[in-house]
Amino acid sequence: MENPACDGTPSAEGVGTGPEVVFTADFTSTRQWVAGRSWAYPNGGPVNPGDNKLDHLTANPAYSRSGTFRATLRKDGRWDTGLLTTEGSEEDFTVRTGDVLEARVRLPHEAGAWPAIWTWRDGDQEIDVFEYHPDNPDLLELTNHVRDSNFYYRDPAVRPGGWVDLRVQFGSRSVVWWVNGSKVFADRRGVGRSWHAYLIVNLSVCAGRYHPPPAPHVKEMSYEVQGLVVRRPPTLSETEPDEPEAVTDAEGL
Repeated sequence: MENPACDGTPSAEGVGTGPEVVFTADFTSTRQWVAGRSWAYPNGGPVNPGDNKLDHLTANPAYSRSGTFRATLRKDGRWDTGLLTTEGSEEDFTVRTGDVLEARVRLPHEAGAWPAIWTWRDGDQEIDVFEYHPDNPDLLELTNHVRDSNFYYRDPAVRPGGWVDLRVQFGSRSVVWWVNGSKVFADRRGVGRSWHAYLIVNLSVCAGRYHPPPAPHVKEMSYEVQGLVVRRPPTLSETEPDEPEAVTDAEGL
């Protein structure tokens, strides 16, 4: 799906004055995050070959707890990979309709790397804040799986090893993405008024079906996440209709 870039003015949908910071990621915190296990993987992991992944999830803190998410090649051909999720944690944090997530990421260099920030709950509720594959060096994948919309955003500032600022508003009628301060996609589908989901931050490794696997000489890869926060407006408008078609060009597109 293609979509013209827009100005950097934030959407007003569902946002009151002074949204409160309700979550500041501390990747070292075992109260906030569970490492090396996710129900987005069959039986909670550690592998997910059906999704074209070479991952073997590991709880080893060296793979995720510093905010640098790592993957290293195993002797069996799979890769030990870092994943953190709020699902099953003591705090049990979920993002909700109207929330705004912000994060800064440093993209990986190696072909086969598959970094992502996304949401998940009960086998569904997936919104991809971003996915990236270095074989498409200038492209970010932005996807709403809840209501089936996506956008491939290209920009020279998106590049292997580059830093990218991300912002996503999980609106009931439209999920809106900003990249490096510019509004780039409003999907006019949204997530509905009662949506909520857990956060996942991870680095996967491609098995080769859709993107090339790592080259034979590559034994490790990584990407970095900084400044991940979630802001929450005081209330969502009680009169806001929960219909995608109700969204008009007021989105600014």
